[in-house]
Amino acid sequence: MARLDVLFLSVLIATISIVASAQNCQYTINVQTGTRKDSGTDSIIGVVLADKDGEYIEIKDLVNWGGTTPGRDYFENGNLDIFTGTERCLPNPVCFMKLSSDNSGNKSGWYAEYVKVTTSKTGSASKTQQFTVAQWLALSELPYQLYAERNNCPSVIKKGAYAYSIA
Repeated sequence: MARLDVLFLSVLIATISIVASAQNCQYTINVQTGTRKDSGTDSIIGVVLADKDGEYIEIKDLVNWGGTTPGRDYFENGNLDIFTGTERCLPNPVCFMKLSSDNSGNKSGWYAEYVKVTTSKTGSASKTQQFTVAQWLALSELPYQLYAERNNCPSVIKKGAYAYSIA
């Protein structure tokens, strides 16, 4: 019976260690919409954030995930919108970003200037990464696509769904 207790205790300690290592981080995502004519959108905007090893988090709807002002009309011409939410911590700092639009709603085309991501974890210094977008996410404007990928990683992203290499 004592061996069973020791085995149970070992499994319990291992489980607690795994749960503790899966700490959550707070992500603050600033999104600047451009000031070009018809830059704003009512589309659903999402983002994927990844580290240098391809580990990533995906936020499919920034407003529902971390909109901070009820009733605000997000992603309008010239707006700086701030989203805050909690997700699992990535093992390394964010260095890759994929911004996307679902092309829905009134005025579905959108011109994004930049995205700035700040990651905060209890007991650690915050880390910030800014991604210059300067691109339309629209099927009616160049480059005629609903996403923008930006890679600020120091090398090739090695694995994961967002494998990406620097040419």
